[in-house]
This record gives sequence, structure tokens and C-alpha cells, in this order.
Amino acid sequence: MKLLVLPGDGVGPEVTEQALRVLDWFARHRGLALDITHRHFGLENWRRHGTMMPDETWARILEADAILFGAVGSLDQAGVVPPEERRKGSLLRMRRALDVFANLRPVRMPPALAEASPYKPRITEGVDLVILRELTAGMYFGEPRGVETLPDGTRRGVNTHSYTEAEIARAARFGFRLARQRRGHVTSVDKANVMEAGAFWRQIVTAIHAAEFPDVTLEHMLVDNCAMQLSRNPRRFDVVLTDNLFGDILSDAAGAIIGSLGMLPSASLSEDGRRALYEPVHGSAPDIAGQGVANPLGAILSVALLLRHSAARPQDAAHLEAAVERALAAGARTADIAGPGEASIGTAAMGDAVLAQL
Repeated sequence: MKLLVLPGDGVGPEVTEQALRVLDWFARHRGLALDITHRHFGLENWRRHGTMMPDETWARILEADAILFGAVGSLDQAGVVPPEERRKGSLLRMRRALDVFANLRPVRMPPALAEASPYKPRITEGVDLVILRELTAGMYFGEPRGVETLPDGTRRGVNTHSYTEAEIARAARFGFRLARQRRGHVTSVDKANVMEAGAFWRQIVTAIHAAEFPDVTLEHMLVDNCAMQLSRNPRRFDVVLTDNLFGDILSDAAGAIIGSLGMLPSASLSEDGRRALYEPVHGSAPDIAGQGVANPLGAILSVALLLRHSAARPQDAAHLEAAVERALAAGARTADIAGPGEASIGTAAMGDAVLAQL
């Protein structure tokens, strides 16, 4: 497997280092064959070399079988980095070019973290859901977009929520196939009551279900209700199928169930399975970068997704996920998941704890 590693900005290099230690363990002990290439990318690369995305890095992205990504810095420096350079180094550009339309964001509650969650244990116990976010269309890619000046001199900001039938259908099929491997239930989330594109989403998902996946249970839910139900009764969900914008928001809301975005992995997959991007859900966290305290478990669990989907080694993936749960059960806690009175450890020490359990 040709694996490209893009540590990126902020805490990205720190958590990616621990993920690579885990990959090395599987290479040495389980015979995982990897051809690993490291490349620079992001705002730090802009500061040092004047480009967020070197041409050579982009060439490596397009030829990789899988990409392990850390984090990209905030684009608050909009007045410093030229717009064309920001577009060149955009994650959106990467996702679209690779056509990794199926973004899987699993949320599974480890029993040991009951006290780290802001919710009562009776709400979080047994939570095991996947948010399937369509990743290459919708609000983040629709045209027209931008800020325009109106005839009266005032300005207007415009973004377009746009989906074709084919874009919805392939996301729906992916979700139904995923549900067949799990508990057989799909919750399709939209805003069909006020958005024509939302009603269209519901129509296409319903048709695909009736024609191809009648064995899977389908329910439709408005996004505002889904946000409430994720807080009220998250155990009711299995596969949550939704568009780009709503998936972005709902997956972060679901992260609160566990108590930290630092725990959440993700996999972005192409339709043919030949391209994949793996990354923790959290951002670059510049406030703690360089301190060695970031939680690497989102990055490490992203390796488990890589093992399951790109390497086709589900037993190794389960072995790693179980090792993470054992490390947590043994008391390993970074600061973001430490309960009252619990001692916390650093990024490398959490990597040590997982490797010890492996």
C-alpha cells in the first residue's frame, strides 16, 4: 500500500507520530506491507516555503492508495495568505480531486469514559453509531458562491446548496450497504420541510431504498430533530446518512457524547475503494500545539479505519480498537478525557499505553 503521510499544522504532527508508531507495530508484528512517504502541507509550510501545497506534494496525493492526515491550521490569516494559495492548499480541493465522497465518522462510547461524557451514563452506555457525511458536493462546493455588491452599494454573501440525483444516490447506496454490515438501520437526515434540495434528497433516498435495499430499515428525520435526538437518545441510531453541511455539524455534536473530539476518527472513501483519506475529526488546536498534551486516539483510531477499509484487515482493526479500549480501562487519560481527580498523561504516553495493550 502506498501511504502518504501529511502531518500538517498544530497538533497534527504530534498525533500523527503516535498513529505511525501503531502502524509500525502492525508492519513488524502482523506483516502489514507499507510504502510510506512523508510530505509537508498547510499553513506552516506556507510560512516556511511560501506555499501551502507544493506541486510535488499534490502529485503524491494523486498517486497514493491512502492518505494519513493530521490537521490543517485555521485560515484566519486570510489577509496574509493569498486566496489562490488558500484554494490550492484547501482540504476541499483534496477531497474533490480524490472523489472521496463517503465520510465515515464512527462514534462509539468506551465504557471507561462514562465520567468524561457530559451526559448521564444511562444515555451514553452502548452508543455505537456512524455518521455518513456526503463529502464532495452540497453547500461547500455549490455555485454560485461568494460576496457580491448589490446595485444599492450593500453587500450580500451567497452559498449554494446543490445536489444531483447521482450524488445523492451513491451516498445512499453506501449508507445502506454499510447498515447491512451493522444493525440494518439507516436514519436519513435532511431539511425537507423548508428546502427543495432537502425534499429532493429524501425522494432519492426513498427510491433507492425501495428498489435495492428493502431489507434495511429506513427512517427520515429533520436535522434539527436529529440534533436533539443525538443528545436525548443516541443509542437509537445506527447509520446516520446526511449531506455535507449537516454531517459536519452533527458529527461534532455527536462528539460531545464521548466528551472530546480528540476521540473521534474518520475515513473518507471513494466509490471504487481505491482512494482513501484518514484523519482525526479534531482540528489543529493551536492553543495546545507543541505542548505534547493532545489526545492521539482520534488519529490512532483512524489507523483502525485504514486497516479495515484500505488494508482489508478487519481482524487487525478490531485488535487495535480493543487495545484502545483496554488502555482506557487501565486508566490512560489525556487531559481532555480526564475526569475529576483523574491524573492525565501526554500524547506520547497515550501512544505508549496503546502499544503496551497491543
